[in-house]
Formats: sequence, structure tokens, C-alpha cells
Amino acid sequence: ARPGAWLLTTARRKAVDRLRRDQVYAARLAALQVETDRSAPAPGADPGAELPDERLQLFFTCAHPALPAPARGALMLRCLAGLTTPEVARAYLVPQVTMAQRIVRAKQKIRQARIPFRVPGADELPERLPGVLQVLYSVFTEGYAASSGPELQRPDLTAEAVRLVRILYRLLPTEREVAGLLALMLLVRARQDARTGADGELVLLADQDRSRWDRALIEEGTALVTAALTGGPPGPYAVQAAIAALHDEAPDLETTDWPQIVALYDVLSALAPSPVVALNRAVAVAMRDGAEAGLALLDGLAGEERLRGHHPYHAAR
Repeated sequence: ARPGAWLLTTARRKAVDRLRRDQVYAARLAALQVETDRSAPAPGADPGAELPDERLQLFFTCAHPALPAPARGALMLRCLAGLTTPEVARAYLVPQVTMAQRIVRAKQKIRQARIPFRVPGADELPERLPGVLQVLYSVFTEGYAASSGPELQRPDLTAEAVRLVRILYRLLPTEREVAGLLALMLLVRARQDARTGADGELVLLADQDRSRWDRALIEEGTALVTAALTGGPPGPYAVQAAIAALHDEAPDLETTDWPQIVALYDVLSALAPSPVVALNRAVAVAMRDGAEAGLALLDGLAGEERLRGHHPYHAAR
């Protein structure tokens, strides 16, 4: 009945359809470009030459600076290291619901920002190294003191973490914090066989048979501590490794150099303050000055939200 109106309506609808098709087409082109970026190495880089291990390549790939540090660490632990969400939450001392939301937001950020999935070049490794070391240490910690399951320890996780850090140390021998982390892992792992009894129960440090400690790992770790502490101000892993070395070198609990351990915890508190560091320092102070001194420090941590579900705090009291 009204040809002009009909033509105008039809034209408008066809124009809208055309605009929608163009938008869809542009989105598909962008998606294809992302896929191309993911499969292509960085310009002028040979990722395989820098990172010969595929799992390390994935860790460095996911340690992208566009993601906040806690988010990318959580994502790597959940999606690459195979830890469950409760285990990841325990590593960060946050509720499980909080960690689940953090992981979901990290995935959304990757999609929305179209972060390219590619192995970083050699020039990008130093920026991403601290995040990778943090994740590997968390994997080792979960293996050394499992947060769930029937066994106290998960040797498969500790062995894999040590393997990857050994590779990093071969690739980056001048990175003192890599040496520090490897030293820390070896010195702690040296006590692994003595930490459980015949039926799998926990054996406290004071009751462990120190003849079962792995002397070869202790010697290797102690040499690495020296390298990690030489050449400039120490990093947090080097300081923790020095504390582990003092434990491993002592013939028994009573003759352990507790004043030196407290001094090292003072340094660590300045480098990387955290409730767990404060808790460990309080225990060392108790060993040096008596239980009353340690309890006074623990009372000061009573309001720390992140320690409420952290059973070592309550065990220490």
C-alpha cells in the first residue's frame, strides 16, 4: 500500500544486517589473529633454545604481565600445576570461594584483553621469572606438606618442582634467587624421609632421626646458599635457604643456632613480610628466649585473618 515506506524499511533492515555481518566478520578476523599469535613465536626469538622444557615454556607463557600477580599465579597453579582450587587457596591463605573467583576473573581477563598465548622471548624472561619462581615454590610446598589426601607428602610434586628449578638454574646461573630457591628446595627435601613414621604419621623436627637426612642434598644445597648470598643484597629465597641450612647442619634441636635463625627471620621480614614469616619467627624466638616470649608474639598475630584457618599457627600455640 505504501511502496516508499516499504522500501525504506527494507533498506534499513538490510543496512542493519550488513553492519552486523561486518562486526561478526571483524570479530572472527581478530580471533584468527589471536590464534596466529598463539602459534607463532616472538619475533626474532627461538623459544625452544631458551626454554628446552615444555612445562617451563607454559609457565613463562602464562606469567603474562598483563595479569595481576596473584591472578596469574593462581591460574598457573590450577591449570598448569594441576593443584585443586582448595590447594591453591591454601597456598595464598585465602578462602576457597575467593580463590575460585580470582581464577575465573583471570580467565575472563585473558579472553577480553586477547592476551596472546606465545612463549616469551629471551628479553621477556627476567620480568616473568619472579612469578614463575613463586609458582614453583608453591608446588614444592604443596608436595612437602599436602593440604589434602591420606599422605602427608606428595613426592611427585616436590620432585617435579626441583627438576624444573634445576633446569632454570642451568639456564640462568647468574640469577641468585634461582640459586636460592634451588638451595631451599634441596635443603628442605633432604629431610623428607625422616618426616614420617612407619605408619605415615608426622614426625616433628625434634624427634626426627637425622641420620636419615640426605647428606648429598645438604652439601649441594649449602654450596648453593653461598652462591645465592654472594654478590649483593640477598633475596627472600636465599634467606630462607640460609635458615634451612642452619637446621640441616645442627646435630640436634638444642644445638641449633636459634639466635642466627631469628636474625635471618628479621631480614626476611623486611624483604618479604607476611603472616607466615611472622609465625615462623615467633617459633624461633620461643626456641631462643623461651615459650613466654614466643607466645607474646603469637598473641600479636591473633587478629590476622589469614592465619585463622592456618593450622600451624594453632599448633604453635
